[in-house]
Amino acid sequence: MTQFDPSPSNSATEPIIIAQDVEKWYGNGFHALKGVSLKVYKGEVVVIMGPSGSGKSTFIRTFNALEPFQKGTITVDGIKLTHNLKNIDTIRSEVGMVFQQFNLFPHLTVMDNVKLGPIYVRGWNQKKSIEIATQLLERVGILHQAKKYPNQLSGGQQQRVAIARALAMQPKVMLFDEPTSALDPEMIKEVLDVMRGLADSGMTMVCVTHEVGFAKEVADRLVFMADGLLIEDTTPDVFFNNPNHERTKKFLSQILH
Repeated sequence: MTQFDPSPSNSATEPIIIAQDVEKWYGNGFHALKGVSLKVYKGEVVVIMGPSGSGKSTFIRTFNALEPFQKGTITVDGIKLTHNLKNIDTIRSEVGMVFQQFNLFPHLTVMDNVKLGPIYVRGWNQKKSIEIATQLLERVGILHQAKKYPNQLSGGQQQRVAIARALAMQPKVMLFDEPTSALDPEMIKEVLDVMRGLADSGMTMVCVTHEVGFAKEVADRLVFMADGLLIEDTTPDVFFNNPNHERTKKFLSQILH
């Protein structure tokens, strides 16, 4: 594997996620992650690409204990991820996640979907929660839909609500697991535009996606995974124009032509 050192010269910047030699097996004996290591620095946008079944979604789901792992270590914002439920809850409160499916509560309005988490997890009062939710819905361009229910929205609108809901917890890191893969083509741009805005604001982001244009434009680093291994970790320019590994070249030939 090509080990790319992304650490800026500024010593004040430090990794907010450190995954070291992470191994995962499923119950059927399938070896999903084979000693994967990655550092993500504060303010970075890291895009993970790879073929279906490469382990990329599994890997980012280990960052907040949605997927257990059997070997290795993961540290998020100085907290080591263990089976300790308190540690897991603390990490989940600092790590927002947006999924392929929107996972909104169908019986709650858009506003209630966004404000609910901070009330129960952060202990905010209604007034503060509504203020923050209003700001975030405006930020993702959907405040005018605040009183509607999820089934009254398009897929792109629902995904923007899901992003606002994750941001309402004021996370230090945002994880995106193929956030546009369930969307019709005309809805993809509106979600990517919100993600671009987040990146421009300095949010630390780890994104599993096949959106090449987004990766070229926004990513600080491109990570390529295949067969449970981290094959390449480099800049977007090197990844798309001069990758080091044949496996990467083969993947790019399939998605770029």
